[in-house]
Parts: sequence; structure tokens; C-alpha cells
Amino acid sequence: MNDDARLVKRLLAGETRAFEEAVNTYQSAMHAVAYAIVGSRGSEDVVQEAWLSVVRSLSGFQFRSSLKTWLLTITANLAKSHYKRNRREVLLDDVPSPHGTFDDDRFSPDDGHWLLAPYMWHEDTPEALLTENELRQCLEHTLQHLPQLQSGVLLLRDRQGLSLEEICILLDISLSNVRVLLHRARLKVFATVEHFEETGEC
Repeated sequence: MNDDARLVKRLLAGETRAFEEAVNTYQSAMHAVAYAIVGSRGSEDVVQEAWLSVVRSLSGFQFRSSLKTWLLTITANLAKSHYKRNRREVLLDDVPSPHGTFDDDRFSPDDGHWLLAPYMWHEDTPEALLTENELRQCLEHTLQHLPQLQSGVLLLRDRQGLSLEEICILLDISLSNVRVLLHRARLKVFATVEHFEETGEC
């Protein structure tokens, strides 16, 4: 029995700790999906509704996908029903990119991974830890001020580890749009890191 099967069995048995584990493990990914589709105003409601839907339909889960994929699909479908007026496509020519071209040599054109990762601190001095905390706050501020689809795609790819194809399916946008959104978000994050390294300020 794999980890998903064990967790589902515990959830079906009504084990409170199992539900807490599921929330701790998957809540942030579900929130990232909801945020990318409906924005900050509706994302919390969508995630709460998704958990209710999960509880109601868990007995019908047939392990055709991973538990995470199933949860994110439920979340995405609910978010889309909340926001189905627009398809939310971001056309390549619609938004100018002041931070560089899509061919920026800091990222792989194949999978969008960093070719040259931002500098990271590995010192344990109080000063270094303080600087690291300040940079983390600065990056969180940058993420909060990205356009919601850019932020959502970045979180799903870099924090949750979803593939580009999975993001396409969940957000119902094309692969080229996912690549552009991810690229632009990473450029802004990279610019924040560079500015912080040069000035010590956000």
C-alpha cells in the first residue's frame, strides 16, 4: 500500500490527524491553484469549498491519479466555476516585458529551470541570517505584487514542483502561455534578488 492509499484509508476512517496531515501537505498547492484562477479575493473560499468536496467524494477516489493531482483538479474545477467568464489567456504580444526577452540566458528554453541561479547565503552568522530573512520578506512582497496568473504559475512550478503540462491542465491555458508567465515571474524575482544584493534593500 503506497502513501496515498494509506492516507486515504485513514481519512475514510475519520482520523483527525490524517486530515491535519492532508491539509498541511496539500493546502498551499490548492491555494496556489485557486489564486492563479480567481485571485486573492476568492481563493480562500475556493479552497474551503474544495476540502468540503474532497470530504464528500473521498470514498469514490479510485487512484487513477495521485492524491495531490486529484485534490488540485477538484480545486481548479471549483475555481473555474467561480470564474468562467474569461478564459484567462495571456497572449504573447499583449504584455510588454521590461525585464528582458523570452530568450534570456538565465533560464533553460526547454523546461524553464534556472541556468544561473540567484546567489544564496549559506552563512550562519546573525548578520547573515538577518539578511536572509530580509530577502525572504522582500521576495514574498514581490510575489504578492505579481499579476495573479504569473504568481500562481511560479508557485505551482517552483514551490509545488508541478510540471508545465500539469499547470496547463489545471489552469486551462496553453503551454506557451505557461512558459511566458513563468519566465516573466522568474525575471521579476531575479530582479528583486539582484537589487537586494546590490543595495541591501527591497
